[in-house]
Amino acid sequence: MDTESTSKSPGGLLTVNRGVSKGIFVVLGILCLTPFITPPLALLLGFITANLIGMPFGKRLSKTTKMLLQVSVVGLGFGMNLQSALKAGAQGMVFTISVIAGTLVLGYLLGRLLKTDTKTTHLISSGTAICGGSAIAAVAPVIQANEKQISLALGTVFILNSIALLLFPAIGHSLQLTEQQFGLWSAIAIHDTSSVVGAASKYGPHALEVATTVKLARALWIIPLSLAFAAFSKKGSGKVKIPWFIGWFVAAMALNTYLPVLQLVSPYIVQAAKAGLTLTLFLIGSSLTVQTLRSVGIRPLLLGIILWVTISLLSLWVIANYSHV
Repeated sequence: MDTESTSKSPGGLLTVNRGVSKGIFVVLGILCLTPFITPPLALLLGFITANLIGMPFGKRLSKTTKMLLQVSVVGLGFGMNLQSALKAGAQGMVFTISVIAGTLVLGYLLGRLLKTDTKTTHLISSGTAICGGSAIAAVAPVIQANEKQISLALGTVFILNSIALLLFPAIGHSLQLTEQQFGLWSAIAIHDTSSVVGAASKYGPHALEVATTVKLARALWIIPLSLAFAAFSKKGSGKVKIPWFIGWFVAAMALNTYLPVLQLVSPYIVQAAKAGLTLTLFLIGSSLTVQTLRSVGIRPLLLGIILWVTISLLSLWVIANYSHV
């Protein structure tokens, strides 16, 4: 008998035939490509699915998820004007640098206060300061973090990132933030690029343009941050991962801006990119299980929460009161 076909899906609460669970997962994934499923709903759907029937494809989808996210972000560039996007990015540059530096310093101090592991503190602080899981993945080999430290940091950042995707649009509307303000706030205060884009796309087209540009400009700080850790880490490997897809995103904006003929098909590219992003969030949600929540631990989670809440509130106050940031 094929044990795989009759076994319980890993992490699931229900005992489901493996083939059936794969079928359910695929159908839900296809549903996420339709207009009926919004990005926040896709994330929640992935989480519920994974915790009911498990993740039938295991970790094999991690590379696919990363690639799909990058391709989707590049596709969004075909719906943006390069000049206005660069202007939006420049307006938030000084503010972005201040937030990154402040987050890293505050993370270090909180880590000492809470007595969290040093490398775990560095990873959580980097993920909060720059771009969530991508920053953690870039910094981890540089400081030679072990699997447990990486898992704790990823789990902490991912939990808070998921909450932000669900809450931020509602908060923005309740405070009557403009699309410019919300786009900047989400780019600063939400960890991962996927959730930043998901929240901003739900808020409005200009919010999406501002959020994506500022967030990807912020993501470039992975490079100097990794080099800094390599310089100060006695055992660091010095290997730095460069987010090359950001260059393709800029190229897509340039093509859309300076090749008018491309604008005939760019709306379809953007529509496909948004569908790809929604599917990405479904896949990301399916990796967040109850086991992940339990494994994080109180101190790393507390560190992440304090950092996230502090940055979110301070950046919201600055953005709401100083429109020129």
